[in-house]
Formats: sequence, structure tokens, C-alpha cells
Amino acid sequence: MVRGARVSALDALDERQREAASVLRGPVAVLAGAGTGKTRVITHRIAHGVDTGAYSPSRVMAVTFTSKAAGELRGRLRMLGIEGVAARTFHAAALAQLNFFWPTLAGSPAPSIIDNKVRVLGQAAEQLRLRLDTATLRDVASEIEWRKVSMLSIEQHAALGKAVGRVSAEQLADLQRGYEVLKDDRRQLDFEDVLLACAGMLEAEPRVAASVHEQYRHFTVDEFQDVSPLQNRLLELWLGDRRDICVVGDASQTIYSFAGADQRYLLEFGRRYPDATVVKLETNYRSQPPILAAANALMKGRPGALELVPVREAPTAEGPTLTVYDSETEEAAGIAASITARIKTGAVPSEIAVLYRAHAQSATIQQALAEAGVAASVLGGKRFFDMPEVRQAVLALRGASVAPTERGFLPNVRRVLREMGLTDEPPAAGGAQRDGWEARRAILRLAEEAPDDITLRTFSDMLMARAKDQHEPTMQTVTLSTLHAAKGLEWPHVLLTGCAEGALPISYATGLDAIDEERRLAYVGITRAARTLELSWSRSAGRGERRPSRFLEEIGTTARGTGILRETSPRATRGGRRG
Repeated sequence: MVRGARVSALDALDERQREAASVLRGPVAVLAGAGTGKTRVITHRIAHGVDTGAYSPSRVMAVTFTSKAAGELRGRLRMLGIEGVAARTFHAAALAQLNFFWPTLAGSPAPSIIDNKVRVLGQAAEQLRLRLDTATLRDVASEIEWRKVSMLSIEQHAALGKAVGRVSAEQLADLQRGYEVLKDDRRQLDFEDVLLACAGMLEAEPRVAASVHEQYRHFTVDEFQDVSPLQNRLLELWLGDRRDICVVGDASQTIYSFAGADQRYLLEFGRRYPDATVVKLETNYRSQPPILAAANALMKGRPGALELVPVREAPTAEGPTLTVYDSETEEAAGIAASITARIKTGAVPSEIAVLYRAHAQSATIQQALAEAGVAASVLGGKRFFDMPEVRQAVLALRGASVAPTERGFLPNVRRVLREMGLTDEPPAAGGAQRDGWEARRAILRLAEEAPDDITLRTFSDMLMARAKDQHEPTMQTVTLSTLHAAKGLEWPHVLLTGCAEGALPISYATGLDAIDEERRLAYVGITRAARTLELSWSRSAGRGERRPSRFLEEIGTTARGTGILRETSPRATRGGRRG
């Protein structure tokens, strides 16, 4: 892409986006509401900096929280003609620095990374003669992760008096000490140690800090509301006494406090840097006005809440609905019936998502969709390019690219995929065979959308590049996802299930802070929807009775005259009766 195209891309931003992308020096905070184009601003700001000569790509570090987000940033920057920017997660950046500097400092390779924290904890528990099941060990692992990202020593953590299940605070401290001894004996680090070791290296070794400061001059941090005290400290060490930092985030989407995320760093950025440029992005390009009205009502008056404004009015837009069912089984059947009806009216399955608070809620919904003949994929399962069917197909396409053939590109792709098991008609929904069929069909769709002059070799190279960036194609299936996993994604049609006390907010959320986090989770779910939003809950779960979520009352229903949610009757289904 020519350099002039970058300028036109900057000019295409809206006024507030352009303001954020144009400030290239000094501290900048972009408060970006859901659907306001934050990734676009990040990439165009970096491109503008390179285009004007303010930035050298190799001197820019863009920090994200997931490898997928880092891959998306790299992909978008490539489309803008920018190569060489370090777009990495905190852990990937820290690990790269450890591996580079450790041999020089210690005279030996950097320690290896533990691949299974629970297994090592189990061995430490055995040495202490503690008999702990896998679930308890996983909870202990989570507590260790929280302690480390909160920058607490084992003794400081023990002073909090926290227990994990039947593991007392004293036993937990002994277990953590034993775990650390095992790691040290094996010259291993865990995921959090990578950040701690990198921070310690930068603090203790001035020449290492000077080298990093020379390498990276300009920092951009995405999802800044989710940084932990440890990540924030590492960022401070990377910066040194420089001030070229741009943070982007939304306090209303802080949903990882349990993992150490602290929104204070975003909310207090202007206090730390009194001369910071602070830009609010509140024009939402995703959702219909009634959906935004529900989101704004839910977050009204909360710290850092932004007032989302639709890019245009839509008088005929569907308002969000609320449906009450007698049981979870009937709720799942009603969801399946609603999805089936929407597909019959022209919606594509990949445009629809069912969101819920906990993984356990998905099983009943999966079964109802399978009975209705609707294919579904659970988000957060095996990655697309890690699926054996996909790996086999990519290898077969690469092999076919070196064999001479008279067939054209698309016939060759079809032939290879048919040999791998792609049929004209899909298998029944709800099984591994259907999952494999959908994956092969997604590869074929990529081939059908490819340029006319593409070759089999170029196509297979493209697939491998997408795998590296985790740029996964869209599966033509309904998406099932927890609210946590759905963050950063969007769908035209969203069904948010389980809107009852005990489910959302979840039963173990006690205290104002925990309830606020659950409210933010509900906000994330609502703002994933572009065109339609359906909320539902059931009066009973097993033998227990439920009440509607307090968040529904905060949004309000039309039945009360002033609310936003329109109450509807349950659909007639084969698996349930009308309410």
C-alpha cells in the first residue's frame, strides 16, 4: 500500500477518532466505549505516526491481553502497509526479553516454562501429605496467580487469612512454598514468574533497562482497564522516564478483577499524568439505538461509564425483549425455537450467539439446538487451526500445490477437501463429525472468496499466515459462549440467557464490588449485539426457585411503562409448553 493511502485512512476516521489518532506524543488516554472503533484508532494512530516520521515501526510496542488480539493488530497494520511493529501480549514481550538477556546475565539459557501448574502443585501437596482433588488444585493455582499479579509475597498473602476450600491459610502458604521449591529445583518458571522475572531484571540491571528503553520508544496498551498491579509495574519499567504512552480502555468492561485486573489505572490515568490528552469515544457503530439504551441504563452512574450514542437513529429497530420460562429445559427449547425461526427468515447461523455466565449452562442449550437440527460451536474450545481436520487439510492443500494439474484453483481445493471428507450434505448437528464438516466447509468458503488469480500455493501460504495470527475464518454455526469469552466480539443477533439471581449475578458474587463486576459482565453481553437482543430467564433451576436478575429491574420493562425491555411470551416448542 502506498504511503498516501495511510493519510486517507486517517481522514476517514470520525472527529473523535481522528483526535485520538493525531496526538502522537506524550501521555494519551482513549476512553473507548463498546463498538466505538478502538482497534481502528490504535492501528491508524500507529500508521499515522509512521507515515509522518514520528515513529519508526521497530521502536513501537503495542501491548494486548490475548495472542488473538495481537495477531489482529498485526494483520490490520499490514493492511495499512506497516510492518515491524512489536504487537505482543505482556507475557510474550516479557518472555522475549528474558530469553534475550538471561544468557548474558546468568551464563545459561533462561528457565523453561511450566506446562502444567496443577501437576506441580499436586506433587507439592503429596510432599506435604495433603490429599487434594484436581478441582481444589486448580483453585489453588488461581489463588497463586492472583497473589503474584497482585505483587504479594507468600507471607503477605498468608496475612490475608484466605483459605481455598478445605485448605487453610497456613496450609496454603506451605503449599505455595513447596511449589516454589519444586520449580526452583527444576529451573522452571510459571506464567506469572515470567512477568516477575522480567520486572526484576529491569530493576536490577541498568544496562538491560537502557537497552529496552533504546529499543522501544512508543507504547500503546489495549484493554488498559484489565491491567494488574504487576503488569502496570512492568509497563512503568518499560517506559522508564519517557512519556510516550497511549492507553485504550473502557472501565465498564472491567471483567477480570478476579484475575487481578484493576480499573483504577485507567480511571486515574489523568491524575497520574495531569497533562495527558484524554479522548472519549462514545459514537457506537455496532448496535441499534434500543440496545444502546439498555446498556446505558444498566451502567448509569457507574465509575467511568460512557454514554454510548448511536451513529444514526433507527425508528424501526427491534427493541430488546425479555422472556420468562418455567424451567431451564424450557428456556433452552425456547432459545432453539427462536434461533430456528430467525434462520428461516434469512439469518445466517454465524450471525447468532447465545451468551451465558457459566460453562455449565451450555449443555442444555447444545442439546436443544442439536434436537432442532441447528449446528453450534462453543467459543473457547479447540482453536480452528488446531483442529486435526484443519491441520490435515492445510497440509494436503500444500502438498497438492507442488503437484502438476490441469484443474483450476477452486476445483483443486474442492477435490482436496472432498478427499478429506467434505460432502455436499452435512452430518447431523451436535457431533464431532459435524464439527469437522463445518471446518472443511469454512476453508472452502475462504477459497471461494479468494481473488481469481490466486494459486494453490499462495492460498496454502495464506492459511498458514492466518494460523500464525490466529485469524480464524467464520464457521457457519451458532456460537455458544460465556460472557467472559465473548468480550471483544460481536454478532447481529444475541440471546443472553440465565438472567436470574444466582446466575447473573452469579451466586457467589457477594459485596458491592463483586455485584458491580457482574453488572459489567451483563453490559459486555448486551453490547455484543448489533441488531437484535433477546434476554431470558427461568423460574426454576433443578428444585430451586429463582427471582429475576436485579439488572433487569435496573434496565426496566415496558410492562412498567418506563422501561426498555419488551416482555414476550415463551415460544411453543416440542420440548416445552407455552408459559
